[in-house]
This record gives sequence, C-alpha cells and structure tokens, in this order.
Amino acid sequence: MTEKKSAAPHGVREAAIDWWLKQTGGRLTKKERSAFEAWLAEDEAHRDAYAKLAALGDFMTSRWPGAGPQRKSRRRRRRLAAAVSAAALAVFLYDDISLRLWSDLLTGPGETRQATLSDGSRIELDARSAVALSYTETQRRVTLLEGEAWFEVAPDASRPFVVEAAGGTTTALGTSFDVAVENGRAHVTVTSHSVRVASGGGEVIVEEGEQSAYGAREAVKPAQPANVDRATAWRRGRLVFEDRPLGDVVRALGRYHRGFVYFVDPALRARRVTGVFNVVDPIAALDEIETSLGLHATHITRYLTIIYE
Repeated sequence: MTEKKSAAPHGVREAAIDWWLKQTGGRLTKKERSAFEAWLAEDEAHRDAYAKLAALGDFMTSRWPGAGPQRKSRRRRRRLAAAVSAAALAVFLYDDISLRLWSDLLTGPGETRQATLSDGSRIELDARSAVALSYTETQRRVTLLEGEAWFEVAPDASRPFVVEAAGGTTTALGTSFDVAVENGRAHVTVTSHSVRVASGGGEVIVEEGEQSAYGAREAVKPAQPANVDRATAWRRGRLVFEDRPLGDVVRALGRYHRGFVYFVDPALRARRVTGVFNVVDPIAALDEIETSLGLHATHITRYLTIIYE
C-alpha cells in the first residue's frame, strides 16, 4: 500500500454518527448535552471525527432534492440516508436487468462463474460480467458486454473463435486469454499461445505473456510484455493494483459489492493506490485504503459509502 496515516478508530466514528443523529433529530436534553460535551472534551479525535461528520452531513443534506428550511428530524435524516441508498441500489438493479435481457451468461456482484460452451471451450466470468453467445456453422462469436472473462478455446479450424468487446475483436489462434473492459477500453492478456487483436482499422498478434489494449474506434496498441499473474489475479480471489488512481480501484472493487461509493471531493479519485486486496470483503479493502491514504469512509448503509478527508 501507499503512505500510512492514522484514521479515527471505527468506534469513534460510530459514536460520532450517533451523536450527529441525536443533534439533528431535535434539541438534546440537558443530560444528553452534558454527555455530548464530555465526549467531545474527552479526546481530540472525538472532536475531529464529529466536526468532519457534521460538515459531511450538511453537505449531503443541502444537495438532496427538496432540501430547505424544514425541520430536520431524526426520521427525516434516516429517510434521507435510506433514499440515497435506494437510489444507488436502483442504478445497479437497472443495469442488471438490462444485462439479463442481452446476455447468455451473467454474474452478479461478488459472483464468479465457470461454464463449458457447446463446442467444449471454457469460459470464466469475473464479478459483474456478462457475455452474449452467437454460434453459427462458420464462426463462434462471444460478445463481452461488461466486465472481464477468461477463455480457454477448443480447437476448430472451420469455425474461428472471436471475442468482441469495446468495438474491437480478439480472434483465438489456439489459445487461452483474458479480456477486460474498463472505462470503454478493452485489455487483452494472453496466457497461452497467441491471439489476433483488431480495432480501429489495425491489428496485432499478441503472444503468450503479452498484452494489448484498444478503445472504441481506436487503433489497437502494439503488444507489450505483461504480468499475467497480476492481470488474472481475480481468478484467485485477488485484485492487484500498482500506482492506480483511487477512482479506478474503487470501481474495480465495486464489482464485488452491490453498493455505491460517493467522493465528497472528486479530486480524491486521483489519489494513487498500490496494494493487493481480497475480493471476498470489499468493505474491508475500502477501510484499508482509507487508513492508508489518511481518508475517511462512512458507511451510511450497506449500499452507500461516503469517502472524504
């Protein structure tokens, strides 16, 4: 991981959330006010955690549709958190429904899947991934609609095996390979033999241990040596990042968690991250990143995490 900084302990942040809900839910009793002030005076970390959370709460509330001078009850605050979480969840549900309409094989958040196709070829899907199959007498075509997949192709000289993704194609030349779609770009990594990658009017042969990439209507990049173990670490339940933007890392972890991560300051997405993370517990990975970069992550519900400084 990158630089190591201290962050407020989980218990302190939870206590700050509880006090913030009490404060915004109405006037504190005299006894509650005394207890709150004693908690603030007990430790500087308490004061810092509460100040940051209160600022974050005001930031979110002022930007919620219908925000105004109405009384900010505890029930309204809880409903706000629930509404934000539900809206984020609805986005993912809509995406899932759309993919189900078009795909033949599909995985959900945190789910991987292995399948043997009708010709004997094998496919392994990463989380939040989908493919559509089109087999004819002259061609075997697989369209990677979203996510990442690893292919082990059964030989059939009369029917080329082609993977279409992000506006380009990868044709197997007796091989196994990985294709990942990220931010509208495709990354092709060859684990054995070779493939022919075509995009934007150009094509390259990618050999075992090499990688190429392209975007929509963009000429394919020349093949370069690749760290195959790192590129396919997801097949072993790991994600490996080296000096990657935090936004990209969070997006990758999001494939293993049905939820939404909101950055209060978009500039935080540019923070650089290096590390190996277990995909079984993406929330723990977020907490590790938070501590490493000196950031804060508040989990409003299981579906909404807010990251801030």
